[in-house]
Amino acid sequence: MEWGAVRLLLALLLLPAWAAADTVLAATSRVGTDVLLLGAATAERTPQRACTAEVLARHQQVLHVPAPAGGWSGEPQAVDVFGVLAGEVRISHGDRQICGSMHDARTRDSRFRAGVGMVVVPAAGDHEPIVVSWAAPIKPRWIPTVQLGAPSPVQQDDTARLLVRAACVAVAIALALSALMGYVTTKDRSFLIYVAICLLLVLWQAVLGGLSGYPEPWLPVENRASWWLVSLSALTEAVLLPVLWRLCGGDRRWPRSRPAQHVLMWGLFALGLGVPWMRFAMLPGVAAGLEAVFVLGCVACLAAGSWGVLHRDRYALAGLSALAPWWIMIIADALHAQWLVAYRIESLQLAVTWFLMMAAYALNLRLGRLRQQRDALRQLADTDALTGLPNRRAGLRKLAQYLERAVQDEQPLAIGFLDIDLFKDINDQFGHAVGDQVLVAVARQLRDSVRNHDDVIRMGGEEFLVLLPGASRASAFARLETVRQQVQAVTRVLAVPGLEVSGSIGLAVLRGDGDDLASLLRRADHAMYCAKRAGRNQVFDADQTAPADAPLHV
Repeated sequence: MEWGAVRLLLALLLLPAWAAADTVLAATSRVGTDVLLLGAATAERTPQRACTAEVLARHQQVLHVPAPAGGWSGEPQAVDVFGVLAGEVRISHGDRQICGSMHDARTRDSRFRAGVGMVVVPAAGDHEPIVVSWAAPIKPRWIPTVQLGAPSPVQQDDTARLLVRAACVAVAIALALSALMGYVTTKDRSFLIYVAICLLLVLWQAVLGGLSGYPEPWLPVENRASWWLVSLSALTEAVLLPVLWRLCGGDRRWPRSRPAQHVLMWGLFALGLGVPWMRFAMLPGVAAGLEAVFVLGCVACLAAGSWGVLHRDRYALAGLSALAPWWIMIIADALHAQWLVAYRIESLQLAVTWFLMMAAYALNLRLGRLRQQRDALRQLADTDALTGLPNRRAGLRKLAQYLERAVQDEQPLAIGFLDIDLFKDINDQFGHAVGDQVLVAVARQLRDSVRNHDDVIRMGGEEFLVLLPGASRASAFARLETVRQQVQAVTRVLAVPGLEVSGSIGLAVLRGDGDDLASLLRRADHAMYCAKRAGRNQVFDADQTAPADAPLHV
């Protein structure tokens, strides 16, 4: 009967899968081969941006790519334009032309995704040039790169650029998700700040690399790419510079710099939020100012990081590592390095990705320090300061765990409750300093007499608890007798004239009749007092007959 119900349940669970399989088989049977055909024929035209007179009027810069000396070879020629951050790019040859925008992939040739490209096939011997035009960039050195060659290598380079740009964005998103999980675990708001930084840099990279328009526009950039880029650059600097300063140890070297950091950060935030309302003529000046501020910030961070390394601040190395790609680009830009012109967008995205990874490393170091501090505080809270043994709270918690395990596994559990005999007389006769020495020496002897040092607990004053998990009554009694002898040996260890040290121990064994922690402790404590009434310096089993009441002096 049970197997029949299981079969029925499996059939109900697998029914949707069988239905899907039948649908796939029906589809494959329609095409007559082992393949799944998706989609259908369409009459929809590929969207292309027309090269309107308004667009061409904004193209202040024109490049004529001349034909070779003997004219074009007649083979296809691929032209791909990179690094045009705002506005449209026009590529034309003869009566054929395209206008494409980096922020709307639908306007571009589908064979080119990292740039605006076109494949032309000039007639053999033709001398007509290929014409490329674009709007003037907002930064003088941010000139475009035009790549010409056979379609296959040009397209492969275009694909490689796209993969780098997409990978950098993917890494930033992955780091943000990881930090979000860190916040859920620690509730430390530093992780949330890191998540916000990652998301801001994802937006900045998307606009910088044109991914905001791939495969379709998902940000309303349209013809305001320059405003988006300058605004996000200001917001990015507002978080980059303070984080780099802290990574490099600036806060540790100059703690009074925090007000200046806040002024810079909120000033850049205000500037970034105000950019959308600026006229286009103001954007080049703002962009140049942002670049100057960033370079000065990198100089300050380099000085702070170098000071930290010289003073053996190992955390400053993470800051200098995060700063290294930016300095490479600053120097390359000053030297007009060709590779930076050709791969500026990819270089910026890789630098940002490296910065996020170093910041994540520093965040993990912070998490490690928090865990160490938490563990140290927990250790302090659970440890007796004088003897180094677990205190009463930690000991009772561990005893509860042992008791639960013993009940579940039906295993024996025994405890020994020890009290140092006549300890008040020791303090009165020899002083509290000697009394503390006795407590420390007894704790050491107890710790050495058990397998697990955490199984010896100082309950308070001169009272100790010895946990004996898995020990039968006879075995526990024998081990506590050894413990008693070890305590008595403290007399010889301390060698204080006239000092006699001994202990009375009460043994209690877990019963199988619903015994609980309070009952176990109560019987062990009662057995310890019985040992004292019986003459002290002995082990007394709680299940033995208690001696008659006698005057007791502990």
